[in-house]
Amino acid sequence: MHPIVLAVTGASAQPLAERAIQLLLRQEFNVHLILSRGAYEVWSSEMNVKIPLEPLQQEVFWRNHLNESKGKLICHRWNHHSANIASGSYKTHAMVILPCTMGTLGRIASGYSQGLIERCADVHLKEGRKLIIAPRESPFNLIHLSNMKKLSIAGASIVPPIPGWYTKAQTLDEMIDFIVIRLFDSLDIELGSLNRWSGS
Repeated sequence: MHPIVLAVTGASAQPLAERAIQLLLRQEFNVHLILSRGAYEVWSSEMNVKIPLEPLQQEVFWRNHLNESKGKLICHRWNHHSANIASGSYKTHAMVILPCTMGTLGRIASGYSQGLIERCADVHLKEGRKLIIAPRESPFNLIHLSNMKKLSIAGASIVPPIPGWYTKAQTLDEMIDFIVIRLFDSLDIELGSLNRWSGS
């Protein structure tokens, strides 16, 4: 399988991104990771974790932080416009933005590539590849909904990180796993076991 691009923006749902990285590597995927400038700030303020900006140092950080040696991980700076994943000629399987701020979503919907995340999203849309966007905001206003509609028409899948209560999750980690695994169902990728609905 070609690499998966995982983008993390500065919305308040970083444990979802952390678990996605861990599960993808555990399943030995090739992951290209981009953190927005805001994501670094959110990790620092909400989780008291300083993530290195330099890509090679960041790869080491994630390996140590997640205690995961499998898979392949390549980290990119948010403003590295000449990265291989910024070109449509570089083959990827899909792109996931988890979590996605309304600012990032709006720029993608407008075709405004301010950084590498927006550029990669634009590439996936123009190349007809899968783009999964997990918007993290509540409530949605009309501008948010309009932008999501535009992206859905353009070929993206809008997958809000919504928990499923029927699983009767006992811990926050179980709820996080449900959200992350269900999100990657949209790519026909099974990242882990899940208590799926089997009828009443």
